[in-house]
Amino acid sequence: MTSAESTQQITPVKPLDVPTAILKRRSIKTFESTPVSAAILNELLTLTVAAPSSYNLQDWRIILIQDETQKAAIAEACFGQQQPIQAPMTVVFAADPNAWKKDLSPIYEQGLAKGVWTPETVEYFKSAIPKFQASLGTKTREYCVKDAMIAATHFVLAAESLGLSTCFMNGWSEEKVKEVIGVSDDPDLAIAVIVPLGYATELRGNPGRLPFEHNVFVDTMDNPYRG
Repeated sequence: MTSAESTQQITPVKPLDVPTAILKRRSIKTFESTPVSAAILNELLTLTVAAPSSYNLQDWRIILIQDETQKAAIAEACFGQQQPIQAPMTVVFAADPNAWKKDLSPIYEQGLAKGVWTPETVEYFKSAIPKFQASLGTKTREYCVKDAMIAATHFVLAAESLGLSTCFMNGWSEEKVKEVIGVSDDPDLAIAVIVPLGYATELRGNPGRLPFEHNVFVDTMDNPYRG
């Protein structure tokens, strides 16, 4: 079976609709050891990389940590948090601020082959992308991390819709994580977020959210949105 064919398999779980997945999802701290099937993982990754990115650079780098030794090393890099050890898989979302400097012809060729981009569009991108990146100055890393976080958000919501649970981990040494995934010699690569993936052993309730007027505004921040 080819990679393309494997992503076409039908998941044995009836996916949740997007609003339900958003409202149902909670950060889970304990997981079963039950592995994620190849079919579900392929579907999940297909939905993840459907995320948008600046100029379609797809500058995220997604590392699936499944080996037990690697999982233990990631847990240590996360200051001893146990989710990476318990979960059958932990996913590291990294971001490459130099992706735009690399060979982008595969991206251009796909856009042309799908009939979405014209040759003129590709020529525009070839000049616009370097100009935009140069305009970012010191913020190139920040922008690619944003792309990786958008992909990670797709990932956790798609996982929820497919019957899986996740947790955005906040607390890890970037240097140690980069050692684990074998890129300690790349000073520019950024670690955006770490997400354990698996089947939950707990139920977590919704702690609630503040009314809109606390953090949603119209036009200026002195004009709260009240719904």
